[in-house]
Amino acid sequence: MITIDRIIAMKNKEKIACLTAYDYPMAKILDRTGIDIILVGDSAANVFAGEKTTLPIGMEEMLYHTRIVSRCVSRSLVVADMPFLSYQVKVEDAVYNAGRFLKAGAAAVKLEGGETVIDAIRRMIAVGIPVMGHVGLTPQSVHKLGGYKTQGRSDAEAEQISHDAELLERSGCFALVLEKIPAALAGKITRTLKIPTIGIGAGAECDGQVLVLHDILGLFPDFTPKFAKQYARIGDDVEKAVEKYRDEVKNNIYPGKEYTLE
Repeated sequence: MITIDRIIAMKNKEKIACLTAYDYPMAKILDRTGIDIILVGDSAANVFAGEKTTLPIGMEEMLYHTRIVSRCVSRSLVVADMPFLSYQVKVEDAVYNAGRFLKAGAAAVKLEGGETVIDAIRRMIAVGIPVMGHVGLTPQSVHKLGGYKTQGRSDAEAEQISHDAELLERSGCFALVLEKIPAALAGKITRTLKIPTIGIGAGAECDGQVLVLHDILGLFPDFTPKFAKQYARIGDDVEKAVEKYRDEVKNNIYPGKEYTLE
């Protein structure tokens, strides 16, 4: 079983592999392959529910996905994304909501932001809830950022991201996601921090990488990020299989004798 301590110890020794999962069959496969971290991402709003942003998904939906994934995982570390407005309003609510994810089976939670959410993070960690930070492009702030644009290109942005990263480490986060920032900036932050960085569109110098499972499998045709390598096109295979089934039903080929009960 991968633990928080194990993830921290992997820095500078072994790259950390992380993928998202939202359901039992996929989480079961990921766990069997030896993926280090399974992130129950709020990206479920996009690739599972068809929303344009991650903002609509709520606590009950994220808890549902977390329970399903945690139920079948025996090796990987399960980290749950805290959805929009579950941690930004009151520290007490943030801690309570984070605790609900642990009760649902997750080993840790992930939340977006730096200085603005630091009080909530400190309190979570103080009561024993492991926290993974997330800076750079923070999808829950998509409207404020003006879209899903690369962050940290200006000196001011780079300085703020670096500041937030160091603040999150000092506050006790065990790892940090760096999303869609220049590779040079991600490398600098990675070398500065003692905790592992996990990149998504942030270059190869990060201590690990995370991608959305549906992106690497070709299961979400609506949009594929430039930084997401497609390792399979399972969506095409599913479409062909369904077309074949449809044709066999229409032409009275299925069910044949071998699929008929006596």
